[in-house]
Amino acid sequence: MAVIRTTSRDIDLLARLMRAEAEGEGDLGMLMAGNVMVNRVRVGCLDFADINTVERMVFQSPGGFEATQKGYFYQRARDRDRRLAQRVVNGERTHPAEFSLWFFRPDGPCPEQWFGQWNSGRYKAHCFFNPTSADCPEVYGVF
Repeated sequence: MAVIRTTSRDIDLLARLMRAEAEGEGDLGMLMAGNVMVNRVRVGCLDFADINTVERMVFQSPGGFEATQKGYFYQRARDRDRRLAQRVVNGERTHPAEFSLWFFRPDGPCPEQWFGQWNSGRYKAHCFFNPTSADCPEVYGVF
């Protein structure tokens, strides 16, 4: 069952963004990036109060993703990418990204906190960060 409402165009947008942000980290890395993306649509807290569609999440500015802001969001979605996007829309969650609203690729080790959000772990080059339950309780809700 889907945890967010999507159209086929939304699946393509999500798939393209997952590919642009994490293709070099394989399917698992793309799924983790997708967890963050879907979480941003699911919640109404912090920087994401008005981000209630996939399109708004993909093109959020400021505070959005480098791929759309720096010009490498140009590749089309492949069937493989669409299948991965559909998996995260259907609720598949992968640690350390299952409750994350942010990830980034530092030059060195992951910081313990990033803008007041706690590091939940690293996968290859990306560090993932979760909000506190006080800041964003709905990210930890049942879906």
